[in-house]
Amino acid sequence: MSLTGQQLIGYEYSQQGKQTFTGINPRNNEALSPIFHEATKNEVDLAVHKAHEAFKIYRRLSDKQKAQFLEKIAEEIVEIGDVLLDTASLETALPIARLQGERGRTVGQLQLFANLLKEGSWVNARIDLAQPDRTPLPKPDIRQMEVPLGPVAVFGASNFPLAFSVAGGDTVSALAAGCPVVFKAHPAHPATCELVATAILKAAKACQLPDGVFSMVHGLTHEPGMALVTHPLIQAVGFTGSFRGGKAIYDAAVRRNIPIPVYAEMGSTNPVFILPEALAQKKQNLVSGLTGSITLGVGQFCTNPGVIVTESSSESEAFIELLTSSVESSPSGVMLTAVIKNTYQKGIEHLSMNPDVNVLAGSLPHTSDTEVSSYLLETTAQAAIENPALLEEVFGPSSLHVQAQSKEEVLKLAESLQGHLTTTIHGTENDLREYAELIDILTQKVGRLIINGYPTGVEVTHAMTHGGPFPATTDSRSTSVGTNAIYRFVRPVSFQDLPQFLLPEALQDKNPLDIWRMVNGEYKK
Repeated sequence: MSLTGQQLIGYEYSQQGKQTFTGINPRNNEALSPIFHEATKNEVDLAVHKAHEAFKIYRRLSDKQKAQFLEKIAEEIVEIGDVLLDTASLETALPIARLQGERGRTVGQLQLFANLLKEGSWVNARIDLAQPDRTPLPKPDIRQMEVPLGPVAVFGASNFPLAFSVAGGDTVSALAAGCPVVFKAHPAHPATCELVATAILKAAKACQLPDGVFSMVHGLTHEPGMALVTHPLIQAVGFTGSFRGGKAIYDAAVRRNIPIPVYAEMGSTNPVFILPEALAQKKQNLVSGLTGSITLGVGQFCTNPGVIVTESSSESEAFIELLTSSVESSPSGVMLTAVIKNTYQKGIEHLSMNPDVNVLAGSLPHTSDTEVSSYLLETTAQAAIENPALLEEVFGPSSLHVQAQSKEEVLKLAESLQGHLTTTIHGTENDLREYAELIDILTQKVGRLIINGYPTGVEVTHAMTHGGPFPATTDSRSTSVGTNAIYRFVRPVSFQDLPQFLLPEALQDKNPLDIWRMVNGEYKK
């Protein structure tokens, strides 16, 4: 498959812009071919208008038709073969084995949403039958279901070139909901983006879908993305990336004449609490597991365990000595981009300069533009409570050990936390009973609570929540992973006293879709 470096505006290619850029091989900083053209405001406008026109048709398709589209996308992605993996590895320095797993996850979530659509009950149909004889006033017939919002803008992540990118969870859940997508390609892996976008458009043509159901625009600067967010026809935004980028998009969206929802997943430090009895019983296992989680993918996971909390004791001291040695001996790794590496290094330097922070493990910066070492730093719970900035995310292979003096201080630290994607507790049954209050506190702070595990790795399931209170995300009620992600791009509509022939099939008395519905307060088929 030949690459063009152009915008994919529905079924057409476009190259109006004069600004260009290329992908970069992180291993050697060499520019990669082809040259990519940054989208102009006119090209963004054309893509959104096509999406708006496509929505008029696409939103009326049956769930089975949309499911066929998602399944066809999965087939086309697999059909690309090793070229996709080789291209992604060249642009990101991620190993082929990791990318094979990520491709499997991408294809798997397409199938998961296809199955959700084929079953059909996701529309949350509710029917309250009329009571014309009710006194003193008759009760009308009221029926409710979810309907799609309209064209959605999606921004891909740098650290997952497949699973959180062009055909990632945001795109898939929006398409499943009945919303056309205009995707902003990530400049760190533009060739990978074009390969997957071409697969989506090939699937759309095979399913005879309207021109504009999917488009993709490129941009190294912020202009194309902001043109998308502020376009009056865009109805929602999905974003995965940094706090700075997500907050800028959110601020722009709420300043529009008609504000729109922004579902921005912006990362977190995912605190890990290790309780006393567990610490005493499984120090070595904890050291091994935490080191692997901290350094996995060179620490470039939004679920990286960036904070580790223990209570002061001889067992804690022995644990930190072992963890320090383990992190110190971890091999260096190549980060996705020079920008990410520099941001990581600045974050480490900023923490290191704080008088309340000690560097336990980590080496000087490497001469390579993208190679880094893993770091373990340490502070006290009191310092972290007084200065919450110590617990802010440093995106990369590092973690901050926070030492508390007592159970009371552990609870006080937990109360002081801002929102996170995850938190983990390692404890025996006795620990967990003794620290039940900690579990209650942390449930209010995160989207996912983990017991005796590690936060890296987000399973794509119906029950998964990949989200959390601000600043982890801009909307704690949503998830970007799992089938509940579909509800970000729909809204409920009630239909009152409509004749049967005007009702959507999901709300008709005969229930032709054979889905689960709430009828007069009871779920039934």
